[in-house]
Amino acid sequence: MEHFTKISDLHTAFGIKPPENPLFSVVFGEQDMCKGNNKLEFSSGFYIIGFKKLKSGSMSYGKTKYDHDLGSLSFIKPQQKVAFQNVMLEEKGFLIIIHEDYLPGTALYKEIKKYSYFDYEVNEALHLSPSEEDIIWNLYFNIEKEYNNNTDELSKSIIISHLDSLLKYSQRFYKRQFINRKPLTGSMVTKFNSLLVANFEERKIKDIGLPTVALMAEKLNISSRYLTDLLKEETGKTALELIHLFLIGEAKNLLTEGELNISEISHHLGFENTTYFSRLFRKEVGITPRKFRGSLLN
Repeated sequence: MEHFTKISDLHTAFGIKPPENPLFSVVFGEQDMCKGNNKLEFSSGFYIIGFKKLKSGSMSYGKTKYDHDLGSLSFIKPQQKVAFQNVMLEEKGFLIIIHEDYLPGTALYKEIKKYSYFDYEVNEALHLSPSEEDIIWNLYFNIEKEYNNNTDELSKSIIISHLDSLLKYSQRFYKRQFINRKPLTGSMVTKFNSLLVANFEERKIKDIGLPTVALMAEKLNISSRYLTDLLKEETGKTALELIHLFLIGEAKNLLTEGELNISEISHHLGFENTTYFSRLFRKEVGITPRKFRGSLLN
């Protein structure tokens, strides 16, 4: 697998003309984004934003591969493994390639790290409605126009401004996607809570430790970041917060039953030590498990 540190080398691998800027480029494609190779597998020091409708072939990043998808917007972060194979576009598409070194000193240097969709899997790409697609294409063409203009002292700040808008709109559109897909996929929090219950029952016969966000996401066949964002949209709470609430609920029930001591309850729930359990309980409830049990007696 190749690792690209220069955008120009990635352009060469794609079989397209050299970039106008060594640290930033845009690529417009009508049919084949991968002319130079039928198969290209790489990692890079770049953020890559891509819009495509595949006629044939596949692309993958993270752990999954996606074939023949509808028009979708993908977000790839530096050091992420990417693979294109026999990619042919159904319609026009684009790539925006941003070298890590292009961002220092700009507003996007910190902001781009906050967009969790750069950690999504390929099958969690953003599927745009026609009106959303128009907005994204308008922003792309504004960026492309500035990219091809004669560079002056304002060129970079204008490009950064358009990129910032594109990322913000993408955040908004993902929220719409979460809402629209709920009738098709069902409530994620219901599935999530069912898994937590199943995990709790399994811990009664196996020493499997605490449930984690990564474990829950794996069982649901989605990425951890996508799961957290989806649950945040549905409930206002993150996956980890919901795990903690579930554990505290079970802890309250066990404390109320009074059959186990606090150390036994801690172990029963999957905590490695009682101190961590007590600290989390106090954080969520406001008092220690011992005081909670004492309040029941009073």
